[in-house]
Amino acid sequence: MTRMKFSARTRLRWAGMLCALISSNVLHAQTAPAKAAATRGTSEQRTARAYEAARANPLDLHAFLSRMPKGADLHYHLGGGIYAETFIRDAAEDGLCVDLASHSLVKPAGAAPSTGALPDCGVGTVPAAKAFMDQNLYDALIDAFSMRSFVPFAGISGHDQFFSTFPKFGAVSGAHEGEWLDEIASRAASQNEQYLELMQTPDFSHAARIAAEIGWRDDLGQFRSELLARGLRDEIAGASAARDAAEASRRKFEHCGEPQETPACKITFRYLYQILRGFPKEVVFAQTLLGFETAMADPRFVGINYVMPEDGRISMADYALHMRIVGFLHGLYPKVHISLHAGELAEGLVPPDGLCCHIRLAVEEAHAERIGHGVDAMHEDRPYDLLKEMAAQHVMVEINLTSNDVILGVTGKNHPLPSYRRYHVPVALSTDDEGVSRIDLTHEYVRAAETYALSYTDLKQMVRTGLEHIFLPGASLWHEPDVFSRPASACGKESIGAAKPSAACAGFLKSSEKAQQQWELERRFREFEAGF
Repeated sequence: MTRMKFSARTRLRWAGMLCALISSNVLHAQTAPAKAAATRGTSEQRTARAYEAARANPLDLHAFLSRMPKGADLHYHLGGGIYAETFIRDAAEDGLCVDLASHSLVKPAGAAPSTGALPDCGVGTVPAAKAFMDQNLYDALIDAFSMRSFVPFAGISGHDQFFSTFPKFGAVSGAHEGEWLDEIASRAASQNEQYLELMQTPDFSHAARIAAEIGWRDDLGQFRSELLARGLRDEIAGASAARDAAEASRRKFEHCGEPQETPACKITFRYLYQILRGFPKEVVFAQTLLGFETAMADPRFVGINYVMPEDGRISMADYALHMRIVGFLHGLYPKVHISLHAGELAEGLVPPDGLCCHIRLAVEEAHAERIGHGVDAMHEDRPYDLLKEMAAQHVMVEINLTSNDVILGVTGKNHPLPSYRRYHVPVALSTDDEGVSRIDLTHEYVRAAETYALSYTDLKQMVRTGLEHIFLPGASLWHEPDVFSRPASACGKESIGAAKPSAACAGFLKSSEKAQQQWELERRFREFEAGF
């Protein structure tokens, strides 16, 4: 075999190449783990990639978002949050009857039945308990109490069906409220929520009666004085007692404080005093005053809100007056928080001039801190100025995508959510009436993600925004409103959401119920993202 000969220069060049190759391999071996780690990225980045992968399949996306921390649901009507199946069961227990013509629950014609006996129902009605023996009746009641299976037809819109459901199950006794709170809390806990503000209307019959007796007064200060002198505050004790009873019942259902305590016990509830704006103006004023007074007396009521269809005759005619009433009382009770249904309107539902200014009046006249729905924002006068004003004042919008679809027919590009986000108006997703709409909060996150191509970072921002705008007392965990990159100075050097904050940070958290909820959210995000 002939040995090949190479010059010294060639041998040196090859030796250099060999050394370089060896060095390169050694360097690669040393840096491979670091490069792999860089490819994996932070836990948040890994979670964002998992989210993007899940978006390829709606079922995967739902599974991902069901587990993701969702913080708060801030637009939630207590009665509308209960599923029809629960109302049917409760109606049977209460010995109620079903009006077969309207599929409404009604009280029996005769005396209340004895335990276990069927009620004495009149002509055209049957015991609600019969629904458990008649699938057709059972299905008809679910459809009557909700938007299930509803298809608009001549003379009946989604708006009509939605608002017609509430009186149909209204005869069910409020004694079941502890059970309803447990249902809401259990559903929320299963989706990694932690806090809800429930809209609820305590009894205001006494306030309505004395308001009618006094009659309207243009001098709101005088009217308030007369109502208080006639004992308007007398109903506050009843509202608080009803909260005590319902929450005690809920804790019993959930075995709170016992070894078998359910996850639902961890859900925090507060209440917004719900005012019915479809009543005569003197009654609306009296109920609004009662709402402010109740919130001052019972810290579980953290604010007030106006409800009933915004397009109703009285709602439209008295809207400006209602905002003046709220603004007047805000001046006397500045600590009571205000969230208002405003702009839950669409083209054709009211005349064009009816879309001019409801959101603006709620913000400027009534000092609303949050707006519920806000669907007609881009139809208001000077809409871009309004959006800039809301962003500057950090007025949050409670976004209810499914509700806006089934009631108003507003979806996709016709919904103002992208406009709010473009102008940096704070927004958070909520359910409105999840029982009537037959949805849950996860459904709303899936819908938002699919419709508007939202990133994981976008959704995380919305979740944090919701807790930034809760009505619990105390300072925010964050240094600047709606900016979630820098914590308050007391927790500035912390790993946010860690199990053991420093003494200074722990002291700050103890002083603020709001910051406690925000810290818990960050803990949940840390735990969630660590799994990817």
